[in-house]
This record gives sequence, structure tokens and C-alpha cells, in this order.
Amino acid sequence: MSASCCGPAKKPAVDPRWRRALWIALIVNAVMFLGELGAGEIANSRALQADALDFFADSANYAISLGVAGMALVWRASAALVKGLTLTALGIYVIVGALIAAFDGSSPQPAIMGGVGLAALAANVGVALMLYRFREGDANMRSVWICSRNDAIANLAVVAAALGVFGSGTAWPDLIVAAIMAMLGITGGIKIIRLAVSELTHEPMPAEAHR
Repeated sequence: MSASCCGPAKKPAVDPRWRRALWIALIVNAVMFLGELGAGEIANSRALQADALDFFADSANYAISLGVAGMALVWRASAALVKGLTLTALGIYVIVGALIAAFDGSSPQPAIMGGVGLAALAANVGVALMLYRFREGDANMRSVWICSRNDAIANLAVVAAALGVFGSGTAWPDLIVAAIMAMLGITGGIKIIRLAVSELTHEPMPAEAHR
């Protein structure tokens, strides 16, 4: 990513390809949230549950992005700020959950973890490739790309955790991956927050916002 990409965008995102991509991403993530949440409960996997919450957060993020696409930069940057804060909070939630689960002796089911993890990986890679062309846009566009990229990385970690649980017979690989996913969420959220704050700092509020 070039240094110039961190500057504020001057025009609203009204590209119909952007809207279409977001609608597809929203549907894919909503479906995967429901499927992975149920699978995480069945498999007793913290990593799958964390990934399901991430799909839910992404669905909300895409919905917000669709709502502000075409609006003034200040509103798009504000939406990106909300998304960054949400992603950071989600990461903290996952870390706390993993710490609590460390004292629970139950072990997840690696077969379900691996199968669902591969399905989630396919979904996220498809979405990330679809959104790749928009990675150099404003903070709102880049926040969507960052979320999709992090999700694909997290899914690889879930599959690795399934192999680790199968090989070790313990829940530690699942808990470690949940912690890694949390750190990805926190670092990604902080980056989005910084981009959004930068754009809000350099963009004056529209006249109607002062009324």
C-alpha cells in the first residue's frame, strides 16, 4: 500500500460495482454467520464461535457501508470509525472468552472445526478477491478490504487449530487461534480508527451537520 493511499478521498464512493460487491459480501457473511455460529456450538469451538461473531460484525459493517456510500466524506469516515471501534471491541471480547475457556476442560471436535473452517475460508477468499480492487479507496472502503483480508487469514488459522486439536487431543490449539484472531481484529480495528480519524481531522463538517 503506497503512502499516498492514506490521504483523504475527495469524492464519495458511488461506483455501482462497489455497491454490488457490498451486497454480495453482506449476503455471504450473513449466511456464514448463522452456519458457523451453530457449528461452533455443536463443536464446542471457541475459534469457530469467534469467527462467527466476526462474520456477524462484517455483515453489519457491509450494511453500514451501503448506507453511507455516496454520502459526504465526513459521514463515510464516521462510519469507518464506528467499524474500527466495533472490530477492536470484538477482539477484546474474544481474548476474554479464550482466557475463560482456558479453565474449562472440554475439548472441541476437530472434524467439524476443519470442515466449517474450510467453508469459511472459501467464502472469505471469494469476498476478499471481489473487494481487492477497492483496497486503495477512502477509510470506509479500506476498512471493508481490511476486514475481508483478516477474515481469510483467520480461517486458515481455524483449519490449523482443527489439526492441532486432532493431534494433541486438547483445546489449546483452539484457544490459541481464538487469541490470534482477536489480535488481528484489534490491530485491524486500530488501523481503521487511525485512517478514519485522519480523514475526519482534514475534512470540515457539512453545513447541515451544524444545525
